[in-house]
Amino acid sequence: MATDKQVRRHKSLFISDVHLGTRGCKAEALLEFLDHHDGEVIYLVGDIVDGWRLRRRWYWPAAHAKVITRIRQLAAEGRRVVYIPGNHDDFLRGFYGVHLEGIEVAEQAIHETVTGKRYLVTHGDQFDVVVMNARWLALVGDVAYTTALGLNTFINRFGSALGLPYWSLSSWCKLKVKKAVNFIGRFEEALVGLARADGLDGVICGHIHHAAQRRFEEVHYINTGDWVESCTAVTESYEGTFEVIRWVEQQTKARTSRVQEQASGEAVTA
Repeated sequence: MATDKQVRRHKSLFISDVHLGTRGCKAEALLEFLDHHDGEVIYLVGDIVDGWRLRRRWYWPAAHAKVITRIRQLAAEGRRVVYIPGNHDDFLRGFYGVHLEGIEVAEQAIHETVTGKRYLVTHGDQFDVVVMNARWLALVGDVAYTTALGLNTFINRFGSALGLPYWSLSSWCKLKVKKAVNFIGRFEEALVGLARADGLDGVICGHIHHAAQRRFEEVHYINTGDWVESCTAVTESYEGTFEVIRWVEQQTKARTSRVQEQASGEAVTA
C-alpha cells in the first residue's frame, strides 16, 4: 500500500473494461494503480465484470475478488462511485437507479468538471453495430480475442526473459488492420456526434480497449482504454484537465530509470 505522499489525488477517476473473471484481466496492476491514485468521484465505465465469460466458465482468483473489495471500500470511505454497465456486465442493467452498497448504478452520467464543462459518460457499446444487432457474432469475436490474448501471454514470456517491454498482439492488430482502424474512427465519430447533438462539451467512454484523448472541433473525446492489454485509466485534476495514465508503461519506465541510476551509481563508485 502506498503512503499518503505517494498517492496522487484527483477530482475524478475513470476506469473501464477491467473484465474481472477472465484470465487476461490485469487485476494486480489495477490494485497497484488504486494504491497510487485516488479520486473524489470514481466512474466505472462498463465491462468491469465479464459476465459473458463467467457464464461459460467460472474463473475468480483472489486478485479479482480484491478489486471488488477495494471498490466497495472506496465507496464506504466516502468516494462517490458510479457504475455504468457495459455489454459484458449487462446483468447489472436491471439495477439502474439502485445503490448497491453505496455504489450507484446508472445507464449513463453527465459529468461536470471543476471548470463547468459537461461530459457524457457512457460505455459506448450502443454504438457497436455488432454488439447491438448480432450478439452471436460478438460472442465469436470474444472467443477470437481471448485466443489472441493467450498468444500474447506466450509471446511476452519470451520477451520478458529477454528484458523486452510488454507488447500487445491484439492492440497491434487493431492499429494495423484497416477495418479495425475504420471501426475505431466510426465509433469515435458516433459518440462525438451524440455529445454535440446534446450540447455537451465532450464524451468519456470505453468499450473498444483503445485509450485516447483528442478533440473533434469543439467536442473533447476521451476513451479510458482497458485493464486487459494497455492498463490505462483517465484522471481529472483539480484544475479540470484530463490525463490518460498508461500504468504499465509508466511503471516500466520508472523501473528502467531506477536500474539505470543504480548502474550509473555503481560505475561511479567503482
